[in-house]
Amino acid sequence: MPPSRKDIVFDRIIQSKGQATRKAKLGKTRLIGVRTDKGVMEFLTNNMKLSAHTIGQIYKQRWQIESFFKALKQNLKIKHFVGTTSNALKIQIWTALIAVLLLKYLKVRAKIEWSMSNLVAMLRWNLLKYTNLWEWLDNPGSNPASPPGYTQGYLPGFGLGQQKRGTVI
Repeated sequence: MPPSRKDIVFDRIIQSKGQATRKAKLGKTRLIGVRTDKGVMEFLTNNMKLSAHTIGQIYKQRWQIESFFKALKQNLKIKHFVGTTSNALKIQIWTALIAVLLLKYLKVRAKIEWSMSNLVAMLRWNLLKYTNLWEWLDNPGSNPASPPGYTQGYLPGFGLGQQKRGTVI
């Protein structure tokens, strides 16, 4: 088939060689070359009905989904999904989307140019500190001020390294 659009480099019907098995049947297959910003990508499909452009768009969208899940795994440390039902997966994906959107907003709002992985790591390390988020984003090395009227409590027994009224015990 001749290419019908500028982004389609080639659209060929190929015949597989070899012996057919129960799982893999030999037959005609379609090889499509699609021009992307990173070069030409080749797709192999058995769909003869859809146009080459449509198949290229489907694979591009699938790649965006793959890239999204890769980013979730890397930045949010998601190794696997907790639930396997449709509802559980939707909740986990929506929660991850909200987290990514919040992180991207913080990244845009900050005066410092954060990489996403550094921002996530620093937020994780400083999660339980009392600090003004907007000030911390612009100057992460600063010492956070204590909240008004806050005094550090002491553990009973005054163990090693605890302070009482300016002296180390």
